[in-house]
Order: sequence, then structure tokens, then C-alpha cells
Amino acid sequence: MLTLLILLVIVVVVAFWAVGIYNGLVTARNAFKNAFAQIDVQLQRRFDLIPNLVETAKGYLSHERETLEAVIAARGAAVSGLAAAKASPGDPAAMAELANTQGMLNNALGRLLAVSEAYPDLKANQNMMQLTEELTSTENKVAFARQAFNDSVMAYNNKRETFPSSVVAGMFAFAPAALLEIPAEKQAEVRAAPKVQF
Repeated sequence: MLTLLILLVIVVVVAFWAVGIYNGLVTARNAFKNAFAQIDVQLQRRFDLIPNLVETAKGYLSHERETLEAVIAARGAAVSGLAAAKASPGDPAAMAELANTQGMLNNALGRLLAVSEAYPDLKANQNMMQLTEELTSTENKVAFARQAFNDSVMAYNNKRETFPSSVVAGMFAFAPAALLEIPAEKQAEVRAAPKVQF
């Protein structure tokens, strides 16, 4: 009888231990999904600013139609990339697609802003200045949200991969989550020191 009681206590302790680990994994997974939702909010804000920016620039850049169309096309691709990532945050293919489409949008916006530099009236336009400032502020918020997401993904992956959590994660198919990283070809551009000439 005593042996049966000891065995029952051991089974109950192991069950509570497994439930605790399972709940910790669920909490960590929900944390990175919530962090991705913050990226979604900021990217949606960014996407909402772009048509206004294009519309403001359109009157000044009438013969730069190709640049404007490139921004609109890149925005459409980025919206699709975000939708795919939103459906499955942390999925490696979805995160790669999101990073790729955001890189394309960054390049198109960079070209638009570079072209706008050649038009003093456009640069001085109050609406253009305000939109550019809002876009810059949003870019900073996206960067902070991406950092929070990547930190949450790292915490989840660490919890998922360490023993004894890895046993429970394997039993309940907790898949690894992917970071939202800048594509390799863009990293050199972003990390390069700016050149200053006098």
C-alpha cells in the first residue's frame, strides 16, 4: 500500500512538472506572437503613410513616374509579406518573406527620398516634411518592435531547446521560431559606416 502511495505521489509530481513546463512553453510562444503583433501595428502605420507620401510627391515628380510606381509595387509586396507572416509568426519562410519584402520597400522608399532631394519645392513642402518625419519615427518604432520580437523568439527557443523542456516541447510539437532579420545582402548596407566628405 505504501509503495502504491509513493508511486502515485511520484506520478502526480511528474504530471505537475510536465504541466508547468508545457504552460511555460505556451506563455513563451504567446509572448513572441504578441511581440510580432507590435511589429504588425507599426508596419501597418508605415503602409498607411506611404500612399500619402506618394500622393504628395506625385505633383512634383511627374516625370519620375517609375520611382513612384516602384514604391507602390513594393508597398503591395510588403503588405502581402506581412499578411503571410501574421498568419504564422515565427515561421522561418514567413519571416524570410517579410524581411525580403520590407527590404524591397526600404529600397524603393530610399530611391523616392533620394529623388525628392533634387526638388527643393518638394523638400520644402510642409506635408512632405511631416510625412517624412512620421515615416522616420515609425521606422524607429519598427526597429524597437523587431528587437522585442527577436528577444521573445530567443527566449522561446531557449526554453524550447533546454532540458527538460525539450522533452515536453518534442512531445507536443513546439516548433522552433525564426528571428526577423535583415536579409544578408542588406546587412552590409545597414551596417556600413556613412561616408563623410568635406
